[in-house]
Amino acid sequence: MTESFDMILLNTWTTPFGLAPFDKIFDAEFAPAMDQALDVALAGISKIADNPDVPTFKNTIEAQEVAETLLNQVASVFFTIAGSDSTLERESLQREFAPKLSAYSSAVSSNQKLFQRIETLWSLREKNELSVEQERVLMLTRRSFVRAGAQLSCSDTKRMAQIKSRLASLGTDFMQNLLADERDWFLPLADADLLGLPDFVVQAAHAAGIEKGSDGPGVTLSRSLIVPFLQFSGHRDLRKVVYKAWASRGANGGKTDNRDVVRETLALRQERVKLLGYSSFAKFKLETEMAKTPDRVRDLLMQVWAPAKAQANADAEKLTEMMTADGVNDPLQAWDWRYYAEKRRQAEHDLDEAQLKPYLQLDQMIAAAFDCAQRLFGLSFSEVDVPLYHPDARAWEVTRDGKHLALFIGDYFARGGKRSGAWCSALQSQRKRPTTLAPIVINVCNFSKPGTDMPALLSFDDARTLFHEFGHALHQMLSDVSYTAISGTAVARDFVELPSQLYEHWLEVPEVLQKFATHAETGEAMPADLLSRMLGAATFDMGFQTVEYVASALVDLSFHEGEPPADPMGRQEEILTEIGMPVAISMRHATPQFAHIFSGDGYSSAYYSYMWSEVMDADAFASFEEAGGAFDPKRAQALYDNILSKGGSEDAEALYLAFRGRMPDASALLRKRGL
Repeated sequence: MTESFDMILLNTWTTPFGLAPFDKIFDAEFAPAMDQALDVALAGISKIADNPDVPTFKNTIEAQEVAETLLNQVASVFFTIAGSDSTLERESLQREFAPKLSAYSSAVSSNQKLFQRIETLWSLREKNELSVEQERVLMLTRRSFVRAGAQLSCSDTKRMAQIKSRLASLGTDFMQNLLADERDWFLPLADADLLGLPDFVVQAAHAAGIEKGSDGPGVTLSRSLIVPFLQFSGHRDLRKVVYKAWASRGANGGKTDNRDVVRETLALRQERVKLLGYSSFAKFKLETEMAKTPDRVRDLLMQVWAPAKAQANADAEKLTEMMTADGVNDPLQAWDWRYYAEKRRQAEHDLDEAQLKPYLQLDQMIAAAFDCAQRLFGLSFSEVDVPLYHPDARAWEVTRDGKHLALFIGDYFARGGKRSGAWCSALQSQRKRPTTLAPIVINVCNFSKPGTDMPALLSFDDARTLFHEFGHALHQMLSDVSYTAISGTAVARDFVELPSQLYEHWLEVPEVLQKFATHAETGEAMPADLLSRMLGAATFDMGFQTVEYVASALVDLSFHEGEPPADPMGRQEEILTEIGMPVAISMRHATPQFAHIFSGDGYSSAYYSYMWSEVMDADAFASFEEAGGAFDPKRAQALYDNILSKGGSEDAEALYLAFRGRMPDASALLRKRGL
């Protein structure tokens, strides 16, 4: 070894597209590289703070971004790998880095000399003739300092740093506990247990067994295997075992139990915002979102809750009748719902997911997402061979009018070291200043990996997830702003889901499916009657889906509205009782596995944001339908001009008004969900 690999992490890369040289980066180099990057960043911040020159946007705000360039480079590479391909060593590094990064953040936000430079800039902003973008970045920077505690007393500043450090460690612990429970659980299946399961579920069970080193098939806690098993297995006893294992993640006792993590997290969040003068964490968090107040959030959720619960209760009666007809006289349970809902879907819509899946090939759905982006925004995608962090990951160069726009990476298959769910992140965000950077964007999913030489097949829900995450990717790739602070998805939390949820609509455009929903064996297009039945069932079981989501959002909001509960699990049950939660439906994310709000505070008090954005996405797609159709060029241009290219350069409400001309109400959402 002739070169120190930590120097590679710290170098300016000359690789294609400026991509991290993943084939030359090793775990042992992350710790020294992170320490050095933190030292460089702190030295840079001190230099800015001690600068005797009059504060300017360039020598203060832009200079801070330059100072943190190396830190962002190292951190983006590490957390990309740690989230999608975790190992015990990487988990240990995450626990080591969390308090260090928190300490750095606290050191910056409590640097009074730096804050005074920002305050001076803010007071002289009109005199300095800042651009609209610069004034927006300055406002956001100042606000983040104030909300981080820049105006606190010395003793409160010290306590704030302690709180944030502990919260960072707790968030890491929460995610690692959840991942450990998901990674370690495996239920071996006998051949008789596979009877009645569709081929794609049988294949997924065998693939899971191979991954776990088992001699035979089995079920893991990967959602892409759990859900179809619950849908299709006629073995009620096995469904119960599988469901209970899924539902008990993070609450199994022992070192991976998350309940104490949740309790401490809620208490520290409340203490944090009280130091800042807020009565509740929810009021603090929502102040900068479109919703602004907890009351407006609760209003929206309850508007949807009543019709959703009514629909779910009516559906439960029908499913119970089906159970009784099967000779099962027990009450309908959570492990029964998906099984009987699937049978009902087959009966009422003549629709069998096993019949659908061969038409929803992963490669074809990727091509469909790309094709829609080409027709809407003129993008072209060319697969490239570059070193990536895992053999399953793939990369495409994205161009427009022959010019490089972005690098897009797709990592689609579930594996033991990958955290559950699906997400979009950026190894590098778009910016023009202080130097130009093109985005490098990653979509991570957890679809079932097929056997050797077999095509990967998706459920319609999987395909929707793929389009959803690609909508986030487009928000990153089409960003056209000057500064990272307002680039791409750097927007209000309840606005960030608009581009992703809006893009889901193109999956349901018949001409898209007619072209790309082709059979894995015959290559034939999905028959028109099957396509019609699939789209006709788009709102099937929507009562169930809406209830499980809204219940989670209401629990999240209630946890953060007042004093933190001493017993979060007890409080969860109180909330569900208060709203009349149907007994056979569980929260989409029960508290011990609610990573959205406890692995960090990104979605805390803000899980509602998917529904807030859905109000807009239903209305936004309606604007295409009211114009020339799904690919209307004028509406596509308006979407690009006013939302996708703008990032967070303007207030979210102003961006939507510029696109649509008005704000929507919840009626569009209720119509979309068939409620």
